[in-house]
Amino acid sequence: MTTRQFALVWLLLLPLAVKAQPQHEVNNIMQLCGCYDVTFQYTETFRTDSNYQFHDDKIAHARELILPIENKDGKISLQHMLLVNENYIIKHWREDWTYEQPTILQYKGNKTWTKETLQPQQVKGKWAQTVWQVDDIPRYGGYSSWIDNDNKIYWESTAYAPLPRREYTKRKDYNIMLRTNRIVTTDKGWVHEQDNQKIIRKGKQDSLLVSEKGLNTYVKIDDSHCAKAKLHWAEHIDFWKVVRAEWARYIDSRETLALHTTVEDKRLFEYFYELEYSWKEEQWNNKQLSKKIKETMSRFVIQ
Repeated sequence: MTTRQFALVWLLLLPLAVKAQPQHEVNNIMQLCGCYDVTFQYTETFRTDSNYQFHDDKIAHARELILPIENKDGKISLQHMLLVNENYIIKHWREDWTYEQPTILQYKGNKTWTKETLQPQQVKGKWAQTVWQVDDIPRYGGYSSWIDNDNKIYWESTAYAPLPRREYTKRKDYNIMLRTNRIVTTDKGWVHEQDNQKIIRKGKQDSLLVSEKGLNTYVKIDDSHCAKAKLHWAEHIDFWKVVRAEWARYIDSRETLALHTTVEDKRLFEYFYELEYSWKEEQWNNKQLSKKIKETMSRFVIQ
């Protein structure tokens, strides 16, 4: 075989290498999409100090739509939409799945994330799941392979994370959570199991306050029950596409992301919701919207 022939063969094989993620694992992730009735359950299970008083169990119910907004070149992005009632719909969290991704943002505490780069052999055959908040800032990220063990299909990873939304406005007795997330697909939908540790971090020292068990059950229902959420996302998708693009540009250019929790007693998602309303009412073009979003982001970013 001549050098030229070898080069042509190599070029023909290259696209296959780029898209080498196993299709059945892609199917596992895409199976998370759909319209669901969701039950969230959390209970504290183990305390290190006998004087600690367990907090009450938390049980909540919701309806949630999960939509694929990207699926190409080893990346799958799923957007969650929360249906509070028939007329109130909230853009919820987002999860990005990337195959054999070498770099991921890891939470370090105090609203700060840093990039961590692993060796190719450490991520071979693994999917990174990164979870993003309602304003498309990061929450946490972890790596794992999809496991098929005796017909039980699951993905499991452990990562540090900020306090969950259900607690960050109510709790001051711990400041970081170590989450073990286990996603298990079922015939009826899927289950998000959690084994969480609520940790007090002081400098470089961590101490466990209490452990927690979480069980979030997603039961699939007919898509018609989420039709309004799907319509809402279609009407607002262009706004959040620009938000994601601006965050991606900013994060790609830096090794660390540090953010203020509030600016003038308001959180970032509140400013974004106001911008979203103005964008729709005043019909800004993408250039105008990008400028507004960058100005808002800059107020929260700690240089």
